[in-house]
Amino acid sequence: MKRLTPLILGLFLCFSLLGMFSCRQPDTPPSDPEDRMAWWRHDRFGMFIHWGLYAIPAGEWKDATHYGEWIRHSAQIPIGEYDQFRDQFNPGEFNAREWVKMAKEAGMKYIVITSKHHDGFCLWDSEFTDFDIMSTPFRRDVLSELRKACDREGIRLCFYHSIMDWHHPDYLPRRDWEKDRPAEGADFERYVKYLKGQLRELITTYGPLGILWFDGEWESTWNHQRGKDLYEYVRGLQPDIIINNRVDVGRDGSMAGFSKDVEFAGDYGTPEQEVPATGFPGVDWETCMTMNDHWGYNKNDHNWKSSSDLIRMLADIASKGGNLLLNVGPTAQGTFPEASIERLKTIGRWMSVNGEAIYGTHASPFPFLPWGRCTVKPTATGTRLYLNVFNWPQDGKLRVPGLYNPTQKA
Repeated sequence: MKRLTPLILGLFLCFSLLGMFSCRQPDTPPSDPEDRMAWWRHDRFGMFIHWGLYAIPAGEWKDATHYGEWIRHSAQIPIGEYDQFRDQFNPGEFNAREWVKMAKEAGMKYIVITSKHHDGFCLWDSEFTDFDIMSTPFRRDVLSELRKACDREGIRLCFYHSIMDWHHPDYLPRRDWEKDRPAEGADFERYVKYLKGQLRELITTYGPLGILWFDGEWESTWNHQRGKDLYEYVRGLQPDIIINNRVDVGRDGSMAGFSKDVEFAGDYGTPEQEVPATGFPGVDWETCMTMNDHWGYNKNDHNWKSSSDLIRMLADIASKGGNLLLNVGPTAQGTFPEASIERLKTIGRWMSVNGEAIYGTHASPFPFLPWGRCTVKPTATGTRLYLNVFNWPQDGKLRVPGLYNPTQKA
């Protein structure tokens, strides 16, 4: 691997099959779950897109400027006032091909976009509600355009879909501050039918999908039984789809991890805004991360992570056996923020040279390396180690502890 920028120096080492790091291919074909997860484990890097009506206020409400996609809840906006954003949503600069090309050129292999966030607004023409994109001045099917663009570029299309819904009249519980929306007459079972109806719509209209990424499962109306039922329902519509752990109540009370108390549904864990110190050995997981401090577009948030930090984060996550789902929050005009574009381009330049140190790799065999991170890949003749060097030792010697194998090449 050549050195492209001073951000990370990538090296690889090859070892014989007899050494302590040799990897043996399975003797039998993989089981169904293994086969289903194979592309996801290989690809390692995806784009998260949070886009909806919340892009219009761009983080501002009255005198405050710190809001994001939770603005309706956080700023306690009455539903009648929030619904006015639907009449203003007209992103004339939206271009699905440009979005997908930017993801591809950054080295990302899949896109997860918010088909519906907690505010209940839908980015497609749903037969179950008029709180959707076809009721806006824009009147274009964003998900259909993204489907075509992803197919053209070889990117997997995936959807984030919120279980929680602040707009639907049957969703419970209500927000504590919603004095204008009494809960009398609300029927949560009727809401679940609505939720399932929309998921069937998404899968049958825009599928096959790579992932259904659920969220909003933590309120009292959702439970393990409902989560398992929804998981099985979605898998019944598309057997090879991947579903994250937030379909169920399996998180352990934090933003990361799984509960060991129940046999929860879901194919992988979803640590949010953090990289686990040691990963989750033996468990599939994916860190979702913002480039600044917000998921949805906030025009006042200039606290951007550097391109170097994001590349090192990707290498760190891959070295622990995880995936990185890196977020972009498009503007109300339908464009990516310029700071996001700059970072995607820089990551893409690095990935175009060093992507083999990320794609198809396994977690590092080393518990700690003082100078950087390591990823592993089996080869036809042995095992290859990719050494992602963050800080070159001052004496110029890169020491890799615990290597007792005959080295074929470095």
